[in-house]
Amino acid sequence: MPRIIHFTEYGSPDVLRYQTIETPTPAATEVLFRVHAIGLNRAESMWRQGSYVEPVHLPARLGYESAGVVTAVGADVKHVAVGDRVSTVPSFSLNDYGMYGEEVLAPAHAVVKLPESVSYEQATAIWNVFITPYGALIENDLLKAGDVVLVPAASSSVGLGTLQVVRAAGGIPVALTRTRAKREQLLAAGASHVIVTDEEDLVDAVNRITEGRGADIVFEPVGGATFPKLLEALRVGGTVFIYGALSEDITPLPLLTVIAKTPVIRGYNLFGTTTDPERQRKATEYVFAGLKSGVLHTVIAKTFTFDEMVEAHRELEKNLHLGRIVVTVN
Repeated sequence: MPRIIHFTEYGSPDVLRYQTIETPTPAATEVLFRVHAIGLNRAESMWRQGSYVEPVHLPARLGYESAGVVTAVGADVKHVAVGDRVSTVPSFSLNDYGMYGEEVLAPAHAVVKLPESVSYEQATAIWNVFITPYGALIENDLLKAGDVVLVPAASSSVGLGTLQVVRAAGGIPVALTRTRAKREQLLAAGASHVIVTDEEDLVDAVNRITEGRGADIVFEPVGGATFPKLLEALRVGGTVFIYGALSEDITPLPLLTVIAKTPVIRGYNLFGTTTDPERQRKATEYVFAGLKSGVLHTVIAKTFTFDEMVEAHRELEKNLHLGRIVVTVN
């Protein structure tokens, strides 16, 4: 009988609880698999606190990305079979499925067969990490060679993935980080430039890098009080993609800057890519090809065991790590 993790109230990592359940039976379009690794996303911390983009139905499970071995498939599932190594692509509501468990059900459309060259741990650090920037910047042909892309929260797993995706496309990734502690690591991870925002004026630094033109794109997961500075650092007609809301502060919209810069401000949600079968296929092929060629690589910050999930969530919320936090199972 497998254990799963759920919560019955919003709050700190301490609200997470283990529960033993009967082994579930997959419906016609579901896959059951034994989990070997789970990748933690910041969205799951927000989900646990009840502050995500959709209402949380308590009691709730959580977890988007896990990897393991198929133990049963529904009658209509043809693309994977018992014994296959698989992982899950974020493409479902956490009100419907949760990947924090020793054996879990997943919707068949979210289950991808893994190449032998990709480990379970790596497989939990590739989908949200790379499909998020791919869908916003590559899928729609927005990013051009030579474009300067500002990457706030660059040490996050998606931030690191964005540095790699931008560089692979011939762009110039500029990592933004609050302190100097991660500067050298970000340069090693693929950043062309690093701006330490607690020490440097963001707009002045971007103007130096771009010779006064401004950045072409901002890939923004934070919001809050620094948002006006990002708009000011943008070139006229540049694009801001907002894909997260990590700051709890109000995000001001400086109207005079908007009038002067005429920016395109767009929200982005990777589900637009991952819930469309053809778009998901192209995205996963892009990621697997990038891993095979070496232009993309996983960055795992720290590993915990399944019994240490509370500690893993505490580490996630410290925001001191560089890359993905992974939890191993079994």
